[in-house]
Amino acid sequence: MIAHLSGTLLSREPQLVVIDVNGVGYEVHVPLSTFYEVGEVGSSVRLRIHTHVREDTLQLFGFKSLQEKSAFEHLTSVSGVGPRLALTILSGMSVEELIPAIRQSNSTRLCLIPGVGKKTAERLVVELRDKLARTAPDEPRPQVSGTASLQEDVVSALVNLGYPKALAARAFQEAAREAPAEGSMEVLIKAALQVLARPKRG
Repeated sequence: MIAHLSGTLLSREPQLVVIDVNGVGYEVHVPLSTFYEVGEVGSSVRLRIHTHVREDTLQLFGFKSLQEKSAFEHLTSVSGVGPRLALTILSGMSVEELIPAIRQSNSTRLCLIPGVGKKTAERLVVELRDKLARTAPDEPRPQVSGTASLQEDVVSALVNLGYPKALAARAFQEAAREAPAEGSMEVLIKAALQVLARPKRG
């Protein structure tokens, strides 16, 4: 099983990167939190890898931190939660947010993530409350400054995570109003996810 990859970043897009390791390109699925940190194309990258094998399928899932990889593996141990949904959960919530939400039985917060219904949220709480409580989260990542740019890319990334396009577009508009003067797609995706995670008023 592949547990670690170190090489050159050939391409990157939300939730998918390709890493060149000695002339071999490895396609690796990543959460948005890792996508934010892998750097630009051509830079060196090192990822912790979870190898998922099923029948004739072999997929690699990569993470910048051991805590994120551990959380992913805990999530996929829950009935009804496959690797793609686990990746979506870690894209919609950081480990720092996920652990308290599960520990505090906050099913409402979990249900804001596309693909997580009430029953799935309840299973996450019941099966992982004790396990994730023992998982120490990473130090909070520094916030990156951003701007209202690349609307199509941001909305596309949110749609790929499962959000309806109209809702994603509204989240982008609100995030863009709140964003600093200049920044990147990554910042706007992060800000839009924060908008989508807010409790609905009225």
